[in-house]
Amino acid sequence: MSVWDDLVGQDRVQDQLGAAARDADALVTAHSAGEPVPPGSKMTHAWLFTGPPGSGRSTAARAFAAALQCTSPDRALGGAPGCGFCDGCHTSLIGTHADVDVIRTDLLSIGVKETRELVRRAQLSPAVGRWQVIVMEDADRLTEGAGNVLLKAVEEPAPRTVWLLCAPSLEDVLPTIRSRCRHLTLRTPSVEAVADVLIRRDGIDPERAAAAARATQGHIGRARRLATDERARARRAAVLKLPLRVEDIGGCLKAAQELIDTATDDAKQASEEVDVKETEDMKAALGASAGGRMPRGTAGVMKELEDRQKRRKTRTQRDSLDLALTELTGFYRDVLALQLGSRIAIANADAQDSLDRIARSSTPERTLRRIEAVSACRRALDRNVAPLLAVEAMTMALRAG
Repeated sequence: MSVWDDLVGQDRVQDQLGAAARDADALVTAHSAGEPVPPGSKMTHAWLFTGPPGSGRSTAARAFAAALQCTSPDRALGGAPGCGFCDGCHTSLIGTHADVDVIRTDLLSIGVKETRELVRRAQLSPAVGRWQVIVMEDADRLTEGAGNVLLKAVEEPAPRTVWLLCAPSLEDVLPTIRSRCRHLTLRTPSVEAVADVLIRRDGIDPERAAAAARATQGHIGRARRLATDERARARRAAVLKLPLRVEDIGGCLKAAQELIDTATDDAKQASEEVDVKETEDMKAALGASAGGRMPRGTAGVMKELEDRQKRRKTRTQRDSLDLALTELTGFYRDVLALQLGSRIAIANADAQDSLDRIARSSTPERTLRRIEAVSACRRALDRNVAPLLAVEAMTMALRAG
């Protein structure tokens, strides 16, 4: 098993990263021996991984980080870095390597304060590994100020520091940053490739794996959750019934409220246990008394923690809503395929009756307007429009067609 095994359907990207890892290994070896740096190296200090959701951007970045830290003795015999078995590979992949920082946020954005701390750490020399590697899984969530802080570090990196930035597209990253990175584009893996990895790695029943991969159209993370989580399957089934429930105004408003309530419940369930533990740990660290009384001067710290937890809950709710809207888009895409007599595979085969009913009762033009209504709702949520208002406007537009 190599570090690239989880990188599904990305052969071209894997080849490029493998070549860069070999050159990086040669650079470190030459430096340690006091020899000149080999010419024509494919290694560079900053990389930008882009691709649609589910394509494996962060998986590729973590695999590359592991290959850079590979300590397998086979390298000296011509073996490629990234064996997957040595201590450097293993600890990098599971997130415990001292010189690999994986930055992901459960908040709406990454601010200046967090980025400055990250840049400070990036200036340090590797403690135990061959490189100091910073993996930023949500580079698209950097605020403008945070992006400017990061720019300085990318422009003038430490000699053995590598930045691995992940974002959905080039437009999600400041032009000044992306111009200083080597860009790799990942594509959505095929349904067959996703089903295969679910069967091979997660031991999922082939029929269920194929259905999950088809329903999520190649999104690896969502496919795994759909195949393993009964609650996720129930929530998806409820979302796919929404197009049949918007036949009158009352149905539109009720469906919108239920969609918001489901997203709110998801956010509450995901954050409740984490919030309690964080609060207890913070109180213990600040020296709270046995009765829970906090020392004087700590109210500001606790208020900052509460604000962060609130922002995280908002992010989780938005993510849950966005997933539901993505599934709605897929539903109407299938409707359009049926109306146009397309030969493309239907993603939501388990909702065939609903698809047929909507396809017969409308036209391709109305279906396209409905797809645009869902997209408009997603854009409104990105602009911080009140979620209930945005979803109500969408369900009314779905009714009008």
